[in-house]
Amino acid sequence: MDRKILLVVDGSIHSTHAVEYAVRLSSVVQDLSYTLFHVQPTISQFLLDEAETNLKAKADLRKVIRKNAEFAQGILEKRKERMAGMGIAAERIEISTQQKVMGIAKDILDRANQGLYDAILVGQRGLSLVQKTVMGSTTANLVEHSKVIPVWVVDGDVTSLKILMAVDGSEASLRAVDHLSFMLGGNENIKVTLFHVTPKIGDYCAINFDEKESDIGQVIAQGSKRCIDLFYAHARHKFKEAGLKEDQIELKVVKRTVNVGKAIVDQARKGDYGTVVIGRRGADTAFFMGSVSRYVLDKVSGRVVWVVP
Repeated sequence: MDRKILLVVDGSIHSTHAVEYAVRLSSVVQDLSYTLFHVQPTISQFLLDEAETNLKAKADLRKVIRKNAEFAQGILEKRKERMAGMGIAAERIEISTQQKVMGIAKDILDRANQGLYDAILVGQRGLSLVQKTVMGSTTANLVEHSKVIPVWVVDGDVTSLKILMAVDGSEASLRAVDHLSFMLGGNENIKVTLFHVTPKIGDYCAINFDEKESDIGQVIAQGSKRCIDLFYAHARHKFKEAGLKEDQIELKVVKRTVNVGKAIVDQARKGDYGTVVIGRRGADTAFFMGSVSRYVLDKVSGRVVWVVP
């Protein structure tokens, strides 16, 4: 079964990193096909208005449109050539460009939804923490507003193909398991680490429990253990259905000593995981992106984060 990736490209180094990760991923994800997609820059509203009544402005507008299209085509051809040179069959690479219509992020999401893509892959620009936090970038807008399609965010030149999946027993984690099992289906070599941070008081597990203990910390620990045990059983079943063996899936549980996002980022770095998979909203139902996924996107470097809606 083909897996379809919408690979957002431009002329930046971030785009280069995304393209190279996409190629390396083909050794992990079978039957990958790609659409390289570029949204052309905005045309000045003044020029658009002037073109309605001014012949010279109309000719200038045509030149700008043609120049943008030629530039976009050049970028796409260069990226396709790079992927083909790294071993991807040319027939598995489609190229597409369009003028900006509703905004870059909205245009990308529309294309992804219309084409029924399995993921959107995009490079992360070098933004400040403040810019990321206020959702000011195209990448952040894609992550926030993609309702169905996972967004894969590449930060830097990622060569490790080790996969760390952060789980908390939430519905978002279940959807992440579904996505990962689909993408990895049929691969007998890859290994996945499911990583769970035991919650403290103030956190909670998405699976209900009704123990009544005087020590609320003990209640939470017991509930968390049952939650993750049930979750792990479900995940193993899903991965088995996808053709992965039990020894390809590892569960790692740690006690929470720092915030959950930091624990995930630290584990990714220490274990040299190139890809971190996480649900956009965890069990805490934070406004906008979940606080954990937002932290991971803000702080991770030299990794790829798969954010599953």
